[in-house]
Amino acid sequence: MSDPFVNRSIQDPIPESPSERLAGIEAISDPIRRLVAIMATLRGPGGCPWDHKQTHQSLTPHLIEEAYEMIEAVEEGNDPHLVEELGDVLLQVVFHAQIAREGDRFDLDTVAQSICDKLIHRHPHVFGDAQAHTSQQVLSQWERIKAEEKRLERDSITSGIPKQLPALLRSAKLQKKVARVGFDWDGIEDVLAKVEEELAELRQSLALRDQAAIELELGDLLFSVVNVARFAKVDPEIALHRSIEKFIRRFRQVEQMVESSGRPIQECSLRELDAFWERAKMDEASD
Repeated sequence: MSDPFVNRSIQDPIPESPSERLAGIEAISDPIRRLVAIMATLRGPGGCPWDHKQTHQSLTPHLIEEAYEMIEAVEEGNDPHLVEELGDVLLQVVFHAQIAREGDRFDLDTVAQSICDKLIHRHPHVFGDAQAHTSQQVLSQWERIKAEEKRLERDSITSGIPKQLPALLRSAKLQKKVARVGFDWDGIEDVLAKVEEELAELRQSLALRDQAAIELELGDLLFSVVNVARFAKVDPEIALHRSIEKFIRRFRQVEQMVESSGRPIQECSLRELDAFWERAKMDEASD
């Protein structure tokens, strides 16, 4: 049986009856094609008003949110949750492809073909005669091929890093790029010394109460800390995320302790809250 919704043209009408729509979708055997059909139906006549009004721009925050929720599922090691979150990320890709398809620009097959072509071209050690025996050799080769592909579009090694990335992630990507051409520190001790230098400059700006300088020096300090993370082979975005989760977990314990004491948290002194915090740390360490 052919896939009735996937094989039609963009202009073909979608069945008006909900039962006919559902029957047509259920007749599609391939899950990816079924997802494409569902998305086309949601965006089509008689579909969902919310889905109708979405654009590439309005969906962007959802894609970012879904990506972070997927990361959380990975960290949990929970496969059913990971399956769900990967599905949500996939939905975002299909949603964007459907919007483009309606404008007769491209579709999901175009997207898939593009990444297939890129993967084959950038893995000549697998699909060609090139040699790459280590991960570092593979990365260097990837960057070289990528640079060749983009040489007419970009005028700098620093080009191609989206401004919309979270600042920590953007810093890490930028540092890795310039490091691959030799612009890098000799070792982590040099980076730690730079952190200390930037911290001293921040202290000086704070003493002078120079708000513009404070912002600049704080940014330099954060940028240097990202360099430490890179040398330590730690993803700074994930490291900060885990620290945030740790803080939330401990503060919730503090709230529970305060509640058990029978007093509103607003009436507790900082010294009392610090004592509860230390107890929360000790309880966590003993688990």
